[in-house]
Amino acid sequence: MKKKSEIKRKTLETDIVLNLILNNVDKSIINTGMPFFDHMLGAMARHGRFFLDLNCKGDYEIDGHHSVEDIGICLGKAFKDAIGSGAGIKRFGDAIIPMDDALTMVAIDFSGRSYFSYIGPRLDGYINGYSEELTQEFLRSFATNAAMNIHVIVLYGENRHHIQESIFKALGVSLSKACSGDPLLGDSVPSTKGIIV
Repeated sequence: MKKKSEIKRKTLETDIVLNLILNNVDKSIINTGMPFFDHMLGAMARHGRFFLDLNCKGDYEIDGHHSVEDIGICLGKAFKDAIGSGAGIKRFGDAIIPMDDALTMVAIDFSGRSYFSYIGPRLDGYINGYSEELTQEFLRSFATNAAMNIHVIVLYGENRHHIQESIFKALGVSLSKACSGDPLLGDSVPSTKGIIV
């Protein structure tokens, strides 16, 4: 496992520079242009035991969609690059995380195949200008570009901030588990195929 990755992506809509270091608890440096999204990514990184140095300049005069989706693309590519062949990692991760009134379950698999599923309340409100539906766009683009499965089930919750935070924290804990080393595997890949595709 490489453990580090740098991704740069510039389009007519966004300009993103992202550095990722797995198995690192240094405080992340995150500037997406959306304070609430910064907070969510910071929580995910902290509980995911990875360092994220992320700067995004986006077309916020339109809305946050392009920035959130493109950050998902870049973060997915960074994880895929940092994990490499997947040799020695546990591959699967899951977590059930409470955030006061909210409870969320996340399960992931670095399978080499992308899939995203969300079950829970409609995420259609706004938190400090952040459109809640963008969380699903982020998760979908993250799963696609990391070539992984992400399943999210919000079991219950009332407070919109708590629901969102429980999703990102549960994803972080799941990532920490999946990316951690398995001493029994050594340098072998956790797949009956011998490769992750």
